[in-house]
Amino acid sequence: MADEAKEEIKNEKVAEETDDNVATDVIEKADEPEQNEVDPQQVKLDEALEKISNLEDQLLRAQAEIQNIQQRHAREVQNVRKYDGQKLASAVLPAVDNLERALLVETDDAVAQQIKTGVEMTLKTLSQALTDNGISATGEVGEVFDPTKHQAIQSVDSDEVESDQIATVLQKGYILQDRVLRPAMVAVAK
Repeated sequence: MADEAKEEIKNEKVAEETDDNVATDVIEKADEPEQNEVDPQQVKLDEALEKISNLEDQLLRAQAEIQNIQQRHAREVQNVRKYDGQKLASAVLPAVDNLERALLVETDDAVAQQIKTGVEMTLKTLSQALTDNGISATGEVGEVFDPTKHQAIQSVDSDEVESDQIATVLQKGYILQDRVLRPAMVAVAK
């Protein structure tokens, strides 16, 4: 019986040591997160970092878009200023043409001569106003024909000018800065 008691005590000690080891392992494992276990704070941190990254990207894109809008607006304002008088100039050009035609009439009468002088002054004032606003006439006899600035109405034989040059101007053309307001109607030498 003594042997049985000794063996029983021995078994109890082994069981206690096993229980102590298991308890120590459980405590140590509780202190260390398992590899499969996800830390909720780390998940929140990762989500916050991703959200910050997305917001930074959106901010950069928004800033670039604002810069593009500002540049586009500046170009539009520049074009509006550059071509500001286009509509008015187009409306005034027929009056200039009529004044030029009126000056072609020959008169001997003193009253008609005074009227002609008044028409000349008016035409000079209008022409100066057009020039001051960046509008210039195009289409002169002897000028090389340019289809971007001139409209060929006919081609004629001419001894006065070379081939592909303007032989006759039927109606002056006008250019605002670099934009054609009205092409010159011309006859081109063959």
